[in-house]
Amino acid sequence: MKKYLLPESGKFYKANLHCHSTVSDGKLTPEELKKLYQKNGYSIIAYTDHDVMIPHHDLTDESFLALVGYEMEVNQPRPEGVAYAKTCHMCLIALDPDTEEQVCWHREKYLFGNAVNYRGQVKFDESLPDYERHYTHEGISEMMQKGRDAGFFVTYNHPSWSMEEYPDYVGYNGMHAMEICNYGCFCVGFEDYVPQIYDSLLRAGKRIYCIATDDNHNRDDDSCGGFTVIKAEVLDYRTITDALVKGQFYASQGPAIEELWLEGDTVHIKCSPARAIYLNTGVRRTAFVRAKEGETVTEAAFKVRPEDQYFRLTVIDTAGKPANTNAYFTDEWL
Repeated sequence: MKKYLLPESGKFYKANLHCHSTVSDGKLTPEELKKLYQKNGYSIIAYTDHDVMIPHHDLTDESFLALVGYEMEVNQPRPEGVAYAKTCHMCLIALDPDTEEQVCWHREKYLFGNAVNYRGQVKFDESLPDYERHYTHEGISEMMQKGRDAGFFVTYNHPSWSMEEYPDYVGYNGMHAMEICNYGCFCVGFEDYVPQIYDSLLRAGKRIYCIATDDNHNRDDDSCGGFTVIKAEVLDYRTITDALVKGQFYASQGPAIEELWLEGDTVHIKCSPARAIYLNTGVRRTAFVRAKEGETVTEAAFKVRPEDQYFRLTVIDTAGKPANTNAYFTDEWL
């Protein structure tokens, strides 16, 4: 019997889940971003401006969905300045379109760029005291958990740009997903295509997803390079966010994954023409299919073992660009 890792039915919707506009420190307006991304085949943008959650429901129509969200950062205290400090950034994407209040709000601190001009539009629980951010495992995990508890999809962002290392991010709890690719950071010289960090978190017991994003500010060519492809029945807010929570998506910088299923102890994949397809696991075992010179491959099948702990697949196209599936744990699927 086939167990579909990506749903058997539905449509694929291309999404940018990390985006900055003129509401904070981006160059383009929300309307201009919609136009740019629709031109490049996108159906979804999560508007995640820094520290202020401003809905853009007026941009949603039958062919485009504007998700509500924001990005928060927690900086390591350093007397030399922010450029020397480690930092943790997370995006919070509202699972329900009617979510109005953002969490971890401080009435005076943490806003920068144009976000300061939107302070008065932010809705929050006025009965709560101002929230102080702390760059510790406990402080960051608390923020992530508060986001989850309030109905947000929480992502951990660009660890390379953030100068964070294994002892830092391994102590964070509460994220739904991490950015396996942050195209905007990659564009400016940071090694933020990080499948090895995804594996390190998985092997540490974090059962999380991976996404690819732009984190675009549009001051340079930082758009439409990293995207998350969500499979869902319709382009409806709750249908799309339900698919996010269930992991019904893959991350890509180019290749398309068309089908993904498990049959017995064998995982099957069908994809756009590729140079290679790899199986990665939670142990020191891999498998691969590579195309012959001048040819491509469009499908593969790999045996999976219970002792693999988890498995995930990577597709590399002829330009060298990857697509990554989420990890699937053998104790849940075999």
